[in-house]
Amino acid sequence: MITRCTVTATWWAQYARSQREALLTSGAFVVPGPLSEEIAVPLTTTLNASVIADQTNVLDLATGVFPVRQFFTTTLTSGTATGQADRIWTDTRTVTASGTDALDLAGSLVDAFGATLTFVKLKGVYVSAAAGNTNNVRINRPASSGVPLFLAASDGIDVLPGGAFAWVAPGAGVTVTAATGDLLNVDNSSSGTSVTYNIVLVGTSA
Repeated sequence: MITRCTVTATWWAQYARSQREALLTSGAFVVPGPLSEEIAVPLTTTLNASVIADQTNVLDLATGVFPVRQFFTTTLTSGTATGQADRIWTDTRTVTASGTDALDLAGSLVDAFGATLTFVKLKGVYVSAAAGNTNNVRINRPASSGVPLFLAASDGIDVLPGGAFAWVAPGAGVTVTAATGDLLNVDNSSSGTSVTYNIVLVGTSA
């Protein structure tokens, strides 16, 4: 059994970065408040998608069934190389009517441990739109400084109420370039009402 203890910022600061990473990874210590640096804790990510469908044809003596089964799964081990990831960011967010939620992937997003994240490669994106939305959730590459997730600037896709969008690139991913290619916009497609969405970003720090 692991006994957890909460430590003070002064106590935490006395250790070298490598020692702090080892202490946090052990799960025995809880640090109150946000951290001032990215801490390299192990990350294992499994990304799945599936299509399960049965098409039927009722005949005189029997019912014909055409089963469709398609499965995709990939596991990213912890690290920054091909087939790896070491950074993840998740959130539930709301965009006001006709508004834009500009996500800066290099220096503004904060992870579950309170550390500010800087993505260098983006390898997975998941966005789901709340079923209660009236407008669409529009994911897009902004005209300026956009992450090249989509082919060209201003390209994107609408996620309709109750729908979802998933993108996976377990190999090289796409490059996030601080200041010139680090923005991912999530827009509210229209006026009148706000939209709510869930988002998961997976990538690497180098």
